[in-house]
Amino acid sequence: MDFDHKIIDAIPTLAWCAQPGGAKEFLNRQWRGYTGLSVEEGLGWGWKTAIHADDLGRLTGNWETLLAKGEPGEAEARLRRSDGVYRWFLFRVEPLRDETGRVVKWYGTATDIEDRKRAESLCAAEKRTLEMIADGAGLKDTLDEVCRSIEVQAPTTITTILLMDPNGKQLWHAAGPRVPRGWLPAISPRPIGPRDGCCGAAAFFRRRVIVANVATDPVWSDANRELALENGILAAWSQPILTKDGEVLGTFALYASEPRTPTDAELELIEGAGQIALIAIERQRSQEALRRSEAELRRIPDVIPQAINVLTADGRTLYANRVALEYTGLGLEDVASADFRQRVFHPDDLERVGAERQLALSREVPFELEMRARRRDGNYRWFLIRYNPFRDDQGRVIRWYATGTDIHERKQAEERIQKENLALREEIDRSSMFEEIVGSSDALRKVLSQIAKVAPTDSTVLISGETGTGKELVARAIHAKSKQAGRAFIRVHCAAIPQALIASELFGHEKGAFTGALQKRIGRFEAADGGTLFLDEVGELPPETQIALLRVLQEREFERVGSSQPIRVDVRLLAATNRDLKAAVASGRFREDLFYRLNVFPIAVPSLRERADDIPLLVEYLVERSAKSAGKKIKRIEQTTLDLFKAYSWPGNIRELQNVVERAVILCDGDTLSIDETWFKHDPPRLPSAAESLNGSLADREREMIEVALRESKGRIAGPFGAAAKLGIPRQTLDSKIAALGIDKSQFKT
Repeated sequence: MDFDHKIIDAIPTLAWCAQPGGAKEFLNRQWRGYTGLSVEEGLGWGWKTAIHADDLGRLTGNWETLLAKGEPGEAEARLRRSDGVYRWFLFRVEPLRDETGRVVKWYGTATDIEDRKRAESLCAAEKRTLEMIADGAGLKDTLDEVCRSIEVQAPTTITTILLMDPNGKQLWHAAGPRVPRGWLPAISPRPIGPRDGCCGAAAFFRRRVIVANVATDPVWSDANRELALENGILAAWSQPILTKDGEVLGTFALYASEPRTPTDAELELIEGAGQIALIAIERQRSQEALRRSEAELRRIPDVIPQAINVLTADGRTLYANRVALEYTGLGLEDVASADFRQRVFHPDDLERVGAERQLALSREVPFELEMRARRRDGNYRWFLIRYNPFRDDQGRVIRWYATGTDIHERKQAEERIQKENLALREEIDRSSMFEEIVGSSDALRKVLSQIAKVAPTDSTVLISGETGTGKELVARAIHAKSKQAGRAFIRVHCAAIPQALIASELFGHEKGAFTGALQKRIGRFEAADGGTLFLDEVGELPPETQIALLRVLQEREFERVGSSQPIRVDVRLLAATNRDLKAAVASGRFREDLFYRLNVFPIAVPSLRERADDIPLLVEYLVERSAKSAGKKIKRIEQTTLDLFKAYSWPGNIRELQNVVERAVILCDGDTLSIDETWFKHDPPRLPSAAESLNGSLADREREMIEVALRESKGRIAGPFGAAAKLGIPRQTLDSKIAALGIDKSQFKT
């Protein structure tokens, strides 16, 4: 024996070494002693004779795979002991490589894991039993499965389970698929007594009874002994199935075909099987008691004027009371269906509370959820659902009672407050030009008179005027004096939203309505329900959104993007534009019918040059506000400064005036405000050169200027370097002109 064989032989576990191709070249003393194989019988591939036939193919395949890959590995299989008994072993192998990385030998060990496998099998049998009970399997089917599980671990035996008669005086055969038919008359029924076989004696003494030899043991009567021997039952061992209080529910027995005492492993199996059978029998008893009482329990919820559902321990609905059935319009047969919850509750709520509900059920303590339940007319209402567990005598949760309380009005009020708070936050976050309309000119007084007359009505107002004249301020003044003053004021800047998203912004969208719609979103119309919606720069709306807006104005309802369910709203609509919408209608860029729907009450906000008399008042107001913000005290304004303010044309209107005043306040070092007249000297707009001027029509001139801008921006429309920025017009306007002129912008993308 060479040196490494001596080392392997000294290892206190089953070990071996093999050639690179897998043939065994040495099996240690522990391996040979355990299997009873000689040195010659175990070498090469002779060791396979000791592997259980059911495991040999799997083990060999695994070994061949490891040989091909040259990798370590492990596998489980049953190995035959020298007395013919098979036990589970864990086989591990490791390759030995030379300096070139070539496998030159394999080393392996085998570790007894019988106890672990038996414990795993008992756990698996218990789990399977609980699953069958949960799935509603009958007691006989469940106990038969317990018997099969034990017989797998003790293949030379036959199992049977007897259950106690209600009178407590005899046992009846309840399970054991492999029990010989000729033996059934002896065990069904089986009297209880010290000489009534191992099962009758185990029930009588309330302890395990072992009959090593049926032919000689006095526990058997002569008639039963003869019948047992005729059916090949030569040894029997029985375990009583006892409750914690010592009540005998039945017995579990193993029958052997040769006289012998059980092994420790078999005794462990008998005890484990008895515990598993106890679980199944007690659960069955509890369920039968529950079914007997449920008829009475159902009568109680039916007289309570509140929706009540009865659920299983895992949350499946079993029963709904009269109020719940009348609300949903469903029958009792619908309640027990697998899709009951999907038919009753809003899909968004099912997804929202699914994981939370399952976690709460597993904790087995009362909890509550807020969900929308569908009424029989198809409308959803909010309910507060309270879950309370119902326990059996052992404290296990066997039912849940769920009560539903209608909280729809409360939820609507909460949502309305939430929408108004959202609008308020947006209003606070967005700084307006000024808090009040300042001025006393005739042009401004005319606008204020119009505001006072139209504000109390529900009429749609179209506010027109140049950029920076204060159109939003007029809209806010109308809202402040309207019936909706205490509700939300929602502003939407139509030109600032990409055309692809404007419909979603206005009307909302459902989850999955388009790429990126990861959750449901409420649109601005829905958020403004009961209040005022202000559409700034309404002339920039794309044609398809104009159609949807027209429908809202006509029918007072809309649909979210991705939904076909109409939503009714009560919204006061105000719109503003700095464009000539009549010209847009004439050119086909704005719908005529929508224009007339918006133009119910037009208000034209005058430009600052049309109300020059208001400039001193505005300057004083803006100086005071800017000085307060900058932490300065300005007491007077130079007259020359006021003259410059009044003489300037203010193309940016009040917004430009505000910016100039703010700049002057920042630069002011004393208490007198002054400005630099160079601030008002603007470069005249660049006129087209002779080369740029065309003899053609205005449309031809527009075409050439657009094409030049597209060429310079390489076909890009939007962005700081896009054609729209070069031409100084909104992107949407440029898109419309490109479409109207039939320009192919793709030719410039080179």
